Amino acid sequence: MKTWGGRFTQRADPAAERFTASLGVDVRLWPHDIAGSLAWARALARAGLLTDAEARTIADGLEAVRRELADGTFVFHPELEDIHTNVERRLTELIGAPGGKLHTGRSRNDQIALDERLYLKEVCGRIVDGLRLAQTALLARAAETVDAPMPGYTHLQRAQPVTLGHHLLAYVFMLARDRERALACRERADVMPLGSAALAGTAFAIDREALARDLGFAAVSPNSLDAVSDRDYVLEFLAAAAITGMHLSRLAADLTLWTTAEFGFVAFADAFATGSSIMPQKKNPDVAELIRGKSGRLYGNLVAVLTTMKGLPLSYNSDMQEDKEPFFDSVDTLDAILAVLPPMLASLTFRTERMREAAGQSFATATDLADYLVRKGLPFRQAHEVVGRAVRHAEERGRGLEELPLEELRSFSTLIDADVHAALSVDASLRARAVTGGTAPAAVREALTLARRLVDAG
Repeated sequence: MKTWGGRFTQRADPAAERFTASLGVDVRLWPHDIAGSLAWARALARAGLLTDAEARTIADGLEAVRRELADGTFVFHPELEDIHTNVERRLTELIGAPGGKLHTGRSRNDQIALDERLYLKEVCGRIVDGLRLAQTALLARAAETVDAPMPGYTHLQRAQPVTLGHHLLAYVFMLARDRERALACRERADVMPLGSAALAGTAFAIDREALARDLGFAAVSPNSLDAVSDRDYVLEFLAAAAITGMHLSRLAADLTLWTTAEFGFVAFADAFATGSSIMPQKKNPDVAELIRGKSGRLYGNLVAVLTTMKGLPLSYNSDMQEDKEPFFDSVDTLDAILAVLPPMLASLTFRTERMREAAGQSFATATDLADYLVRKGLPFRQAHEVVGRAVRHAEERGRGLEELPLEELRSFSTLIDADVHAALSVDASLRARAVTGGTAPAAVREALTLARRLVDAG
């Protein structure tokens, strides 16, 4: 039953047959395999290699196969190794001799490259849509919290006040870059390999440009060796998926940290949390933790395919069969994350009063005191030194800078006047950072407008 059986006198060893089969993985490519075969039949007819009647018979047979696959009645034969051979074998069972002509001038090497590229183009569009939904959810929460102060952090230490809206918009802009990468990946996958055959190009007068238009490709592969041995499009998707996973992991890390009693900045809805089997009081942010954890899968899938490809001579090698499990796993992982993330974000309860309280603690406006002195004419390095001594003084007395009397503050610099306390408030600190991209509420509103345009575009 093998398509290549004429050369062999022994049946495949059952263990070897199971080991080399890819059907269990590549079966998901069947819609694209059918689409490619239908287009190839039309190309063969244009080249005079099929009669119009044969082409119609093949097309009708492939549509029948498509219906069986769609409704779950298709009978798979694992010994036929892959989805391509299963489709071809069933086609021949249904229509007889014309089915044996379909593979004229093509190879499973260019067939799988075609199927993967068609699949990837579809996937990239879906990922872009999923990212847009996540951005939309973040935008909604950012719009609610443009004026809500919270501590900003460096080194996980309280640094300066920011607004929650500003913080959430950071992820909107990260995901905008992720969308750009997915779109660029789709663009570079938009090259048709069919007609490259096994490695040297088809020996028949196939109009590949017409075939590419038929299949919706923007271009035709210019080199048959490269076309069948290239998996850059898979690797680029896996790299983009890994970067997206990193961004989503950082968002999840923020949320899981903020939900702790030590922070108390956010509460997860019951629908997106779980409990403990032993501790009745626990409410765990498992959805966010798993989003964070799944970044490891996305990284591993990229490294797996890079490692598979790194030492392969041209052109096709069976090692390349190992690209599909990591590829499909990354698709499934991103699909799962992007399905659960928007409703989870919408369900969060932000404890903005607790955030505001924390935003003014831990000398968060110390830089504002230095900036105040700079505006009075003191060089910044000297101002930094002055404020550092003032912070140490306040810390030793268990006070905040804003709690020190004017006389004590003036002991560090005579440039400090009665207006200093107004400059040390959280709201003043936020208002001062009104530059483009800053955390002042006015600047955040401008960024929100820009972010909405980015989300709505493309």
